[in-house]
Amino acid sequence: EETKVDPVVSRALNALLILHADHGQNCSTATVRFVGSSRANMFGSVAAGMNALWGPLHGGANQAVIEMLQAIHDDPDATIESTLANAKDKDHPFRLMGFGHRVYKNYDPRARILAQHAHDVLEREGLGDPLLDIARNLEAAAREDDYFVERNLYPNVDFYSGLIFRALGFPMRMFTVLFAIGRLPGWIANWKEMAEDPTTRIARPRQVYVGETPRDFVPVSDR
Repeated sequence: EETKVDPVVSRALNALLILHADHGQNCSTATVRFVGSSRANMFGSVAAGMNALWGPLHGGANQAVIEMLQAIHDDPDATIESTLANAKDKDHPFRLMGFGHRVYKNYDPRARILAQHAHDVLEREGLGDPLLDIARNLEAAAREDDYFVERNLYPNVDFYSGLIFRALGFPMRMFTVLFAIGRLPGWIANWKEMAEDPTTRIARPRQVYVGETPRDFVPVSDR
């Protein structure tokens, strides 16, 4: 039986893979280069990159966004206002996931594209996801809040990507795998460039040790 792929889904997945490609020396790509500089083979170097990508502050961030949105949805006392207030409170353990980027100090252009794809995928058959509504409301409120605007905290690529993966039926444990598929061509290209360059030297970052943070002296008898 012939299988027909929904063009809306196809475009969304294609965009996800393209927009998750490596761009610059992010954590996972830099890890591939660091490990590859030791002349480790491609498998070992790429595996190291995947381990870096797995972290919740990197490739695992889209899963963290879904978990955050679900927690807001499930908490009857949670509101958009209280969520943003908690995010602004430095003493509160809550962290607003999917906002901010080390390079993009304005709206992440990838997030703008994925927001539209999230809408298109969920609307294609009259589907809906309350988490998308929460995400949109969070974004709208944050973009009107001086705290986030002054700190250049805008949605990044992770804010909407997980919602699309979820809408397409992928389990959350697969999110980082899908992220890695989009990033693999760049990782391999970085490794290949180094492997074929006879002048490649092992990476050896330098550090400046400035000592421990000053602490009050505590007598031995009181320790």
